[in-house]
Amino acid sequence: MTKHDYYEVLVVSRHATDAEIKKAYRQKALQYHPDRNPGDKDAEEKFKEASEAYEVLSDAEKRSLYDRFGHEGLKRTGFSGFSGFEDIFASFGDIFEDFFGFNNMGGRGRNRSAGSRGADLRFDLSISLRDAAFGKETEIEVKKPAGCTVCNGSGVAPGSAPETCRWCRGRGQINQTQGFFTISTTCPHCRGTGSYITKPCKACKGQGRVLETKTLKAKIPPGVETGIRLKLNNEGEPGERGGTPGDLYVFIHVEEDPFFQRHNNDIICQVPISFSQAALGAEIEVPTLNGSERLHIPRGTQSGDLFTIKGAGIAYLNGMGKGNEIVQVIVKTPASLSSRQEELFRELAGMEGERVDKEKGTFKKFFK
Repeated sequence: MTKHDYYEVLVVSRHATDAEIKKAYRQKALQYHPDRNPGDKDAEEKFKEASEAYEVLSDAEKRSLYDRFGHEGLKRTGFSGFSGFEDIFASFGDIFEDFFGFNNMGGRGRNRSAGSRGADLRFDLSISLRDAAFGKETEIEVKKPAGCTVCNGSGVAPGSAPETCRWCRGRGQINQTQGFFTISTTCPHCRGTGSYITKPCKACKGQGRVLETKTLKAKIPPGVETGIRLKLNNEGEPGERGGTPGDLYVFIHVEEDPFFQRHNNDIICQVPISFSQAALGAEIEVPTLNGSERLHIPRGTQSGDLFTIKGAGIAYLNGMGKGNEIVQVIVKTPASLSSRQEELFRELAGMEGERVDKEKGTFKKFFK
């Protein structure tokens, strides 16, 4: 049978890149795949021809020989053409993954009986604003599956052993025929383990795992905020059949503080002062997240004025400094006055030319 030019078979130029050759072959392979063309001998031959062309042109050494000497040059190396469906899957299985939906073909895929990684777990942790500012190390109690100590995680009752799966004969996989191909899939009876349990462990009911409460230490870094999650490696669910455990993710929720409000890395608070302090100025004590600080109130301060205490806010997660504390002063009006206080206020009102109520305990200004 006369062989066609491999470049013409894949419809690519002689200067085509590896990516272009691979793309062209994928299109041909999917077009003429025997399972898409059952009973079509012509499609089968075109599939074989395209596979042979790709086998040569995807190999740098074979392609070089073919470019120099054609089909005869390949014969001298022992290349005899189409190598068979099994060899195609072994060499180019990734080409067919998007067609079949998996890559365990012709025995090339991963071992289904290998241990699988355990699932990740979530734990929600509430902390105070102060803990968010300075960080802390705390203990958390997590309920999670753990290996059964009675059966050592095997799920088998003590004194017995699993039996070899008679459907897959212990291989964990069974072969299924699709057209011209033999495809290995996970055994549905043993789920890829190659065996099944006839006498399950009573403590874990054959699961190999039991629920336990474990105390873990979680180190909270300074500067965290609501929504940040911490990762505790290998503290999730244990893996199956010896697989690695999953991870535990601790989700942080910072509780609202009754005095401070947080804005990014700054904290904001309101502090009351008297008329006298606002008018004459004063030194007052202001609460902070770490004790108290003295704050100077200048003469003539108005209600609502803002003052800054630098570095008294929340630490940045990257460790590069801290935010500030913003203090808003609120001039507090006295709710009741002594006789002497009222006398002084009336005297002050008179000096300022203000008209006030004659009723004891209250006063107001009338605008002209």
